[in-house]
Amino acid sequence: MAEVYYFVSDLHVGGDEQLQECEFEDEFVEFLRRLEEADEDAELIILGDAFGLWEFTETDGMAKFEELVEHHPKLFDQLRATGESVTITLIPGNHDAELAGYAEYVERLGEYNVELDATLSLTRPVAGRTIWIEHGMQRDPHNRMPDFGNPRANPLGYFVNRHVTSKAGQLSGRGRYNWLKDIQSVTPLEEIPDWIASNYFYREMSPFLRYAALPFLLLFQASLVYLVVLLLEDSGLLGTTVVTDLTTAFLRRFGLVGDLVEFVVYVNLVVVGLLFVLSIPLYFFARDARKTLERFDLVRSNSDAEPSDATYVEAALDVFETEPDVAAFVYGHTHRVSLTRVGKRVIINTGTWLKRLHRTPTWIGILPPVYYPSFRLNYFRIYEEAGNVVVEYETVEKDAPRELTVLQRLLTRRPKPDPEIPERTVLESPRKETVESPTQADGGE
Repeated sequence: MAEVYYFVSDLHVGGDEQLQECEFEDEFVEFLRRLEEADEDAELIILGDAFGLWEFTETDGMAKFEELVEHHPKLFDQLRATGESVTITLIPGNHDAELAGYAEYVERLGEYNVELDATLSLTRPVAGRTIWIEHGMQRDPHNRMPDFGNPRANPLGYFVNRHVTSKAGQLSGRGRYNWLKDIQSVTPLEEIPDWIASNYFYREMSPFLRYAALPFLLLFQASLVYLVVLLLEDSGLLGTTVVTDLTTAFLRRFGLVGDLVEFVVYVNLVVVGLLFVLSIPLYFFARDARKTLERFDLVRSNSDAEPSDATYVEAALDVFETEPDVAAFVYGHTHRVSLTRVGKRVIINTGTWLKRLHRTPTWIGILPPVYYPSFRLNYFRIYEEAGNVVVEYETVEKDAPRELTVLQRLLTRRPKPDPEIPERTVLESPRKETVESPTQADGGE
């Protein structure tokens, strides 16, 4: 076994048409090159979803792999070069689960010095203890493999990707900004409708319609306040009409511009009234529809306050209880990088190398939120030092893409940086086997 272990996951390389673009390929190739040049006994373990095999809909079986090699020769050439000096082990995730379904993948990946371990989980020794390693899809009811190794036995997530994600890759190039291909970066999935609405408004909508609607949307909240004041004054509760009189007089000082603002305000008042009338039956319909979706576990319950990775933390605690020598539980799948201390143990989520999208509300009005893009390319390194298990967290610098429109930048402020993850965590050898409460440092959204 190696003396040093490196962990990455969720690269999602490949897919139909625009999904073949790999924005971090240069950075990952450079990471592999540095491993090749390092003078250490190391193993790189890729925790699944290295390839987006689910996202290929026009080819089947091994033909998908041939497409990957054809589109990403630099990546596979570097895998071969790095694999000559560093052991590279790949386990399947849900998006590339068919790696376990075709024996030919072992040979083909072996040609690039990648060892395919077609199992759900594996372990590695370090400092007399154990590292537990898995992708994590078996903890997700929508992506749990019902018959792991059977390429025709697929979970619900497969069909979502087949009909939604892959289609996005096929259609993305037709958009004005080629944005649909980023659908894999939208988490949780409940964000997809808002993300689509945001991109339609800021990118696809006719500029004439957008800027014609903008004053109505910007003044919508002001109109709502004005409506409340009007109702209070008309009812006599305020005992005066000074507010509306002053507002009208103030706007008329600006001539045509003031008249236009007043017109927008009154149009919004009519819209608010109509929305209020419609909201009553729509409220009961929406509530009933949401309850139905919750029964099918398609949306998160409003009362569900658990963190999104709670299932994985619970699974790790079970492993710690049944396997007391496990020092680290390492998984991926959710795309939320994190490190959680549990006494002298640690739970690690390796995150993703895909683009990340941060939902950011606008300053005013009822405008759609803006999704700020960024990258958090990272890897974890685990080794023994003085009888202890040492976990190091490293990031690979990559600037956020400048793809927001001027209007999107004007209406929002840049989101706060992610919480920091310690660069170095030392796990001392435990003197007693107890499972303590977890404490977390993460970069989740």
